Amino acid sequence: MSEPVETVVEMKDVVTRFGSNLVHDGVSLSVRKGEIYGLLGGSGSGKSTLLKEMIMLLRPEAGVVTVLGKDLSAMGRDEAHRLRRRWGVLFQAGALYSSLTVAENVGIKLREYTDMPPKIIDEVVRMKISMTGLPPHAADLYPSQLSGGMIKRASLARALAMDPELLFLDEPTSGLDPVGAEEFDRLIVRLRDVLGLTVVMVTHDLDSIWTIVDRFAVLGDRRVIAQGSLSEVISSPHPVIRKFFWGPRGRLRSRNGKQD
Repeated sequence: MSEPVETVVEMKDVVTRFGSNLVHDGVSLSVRKGEIYGLLGGSGSGKSTLLKEMIMLLRPEAGVVTVLGKDLSAMGRDEAHRLRRRWGVLFQAGALYSSLTVAENVGIKLREYTDMPPKIIDEVVRMKISMTGLPPHAADLYPSQLSGGMIKRASLARALAMDPELLFLDEPTSGLDPVGAEEFDRLIVRLRDVLGLTVVMVTHDLDSIWTIVDRFAVLGDRRVIAQGSLSEVISSPHPVIRKFFWGPRGRLRSRNGKQD
């Protein structure tokens, strides 16, 4: 008999509204421990908004969001602060502090929230920078001196600085060329496996869905229209699913335009 799967993130009947604009109308999904879970959907479907609700940057109008066993709507400030230390976030544009070097960006939370001696912090920072594939000299560079791919890796190193259990990634491969995107995907898988992370990623990249995501949800019509493994999702007859995976640029069509 298999052991029950631990749920790390769960959303139940989430409603999100900005003024008169209804973005989510009963979104429900669950993320299992140790998996790479994707959020896929068209522009304006509210993928990044869901992620912001998971990390407490936004609060839904209705519904329940539970992360690492904690109901986000039922905790005080101190408890919320402790919970935030258990996850790391890579924002789409990196969100590095432009006036700080890469090393200073990666170490900022360690200096603010821990009592580690400066020498130990410097060692941890160097380790995190190396872990994400950046060369040692990148530690002394400023964000303006970095390529797009290096910014992604530096931001990832910062997200990993506090040894999180859970990693949130917002469009991690956007702006990268195909080779860079593939390398970054492989890095995510390697870090998940080595560090035992659970990963939630917002993505438009079908290659990521095809190659590294264990399960994912597709947003459409203001809710989750399909959730599961790739084989489970692509079996859905929903028009949004057909458009994503069977359309002219979908991975399920051959070069002559016929379905595989």
